[in-house]
Amino acid sequence: MPYYTAIVTLLAVAVYFFMATQVARARGRYNVKHPATTGNPDFERIFRAHINTLEWMPTFLAPLWICAVYFSDRAAAAVGLAWVVGRLMYFFGYSTAVEKRIPGFFVQSIAWVVLMIGAITGIVMHS
Repeated sequence: MPYYTAIVTLLAVAVYFFMATQVARARGRYNVKHPATTGNPDFERIFRAHINTLEWMPTFLAPLWICAVYFSDRAAAAVGLAWVVGRLMYFFGYSTAVEKRIPGFFVQSIAWVVLMIGAITGIVMHS
């Protein structure tokens, strides 16, 4: 069973939860009342960074686990950890300024490509 990948999966979920708490804090700081998601550009960047991570989660988790099961648990976990770091870079960068999201997006995108290659390779090796 993929032990290290399970740890990285829990870490990814914990990071996502952390981002959710930052959105809640930003609502108070920038006085953005529920259900609004617009009104203050500083809030909107934090909100979008959080939601963009949610949008990427299924796209990340599927190849992460396929790579872990069919190719290598350790390799999947290492690349998955890079994805998590990239998402944190993205979140903190985007929270500061729109253009500062790019380095984190690049890191997580490369990690995703590597996971896809590992997942496809693993499936082909087991066919």
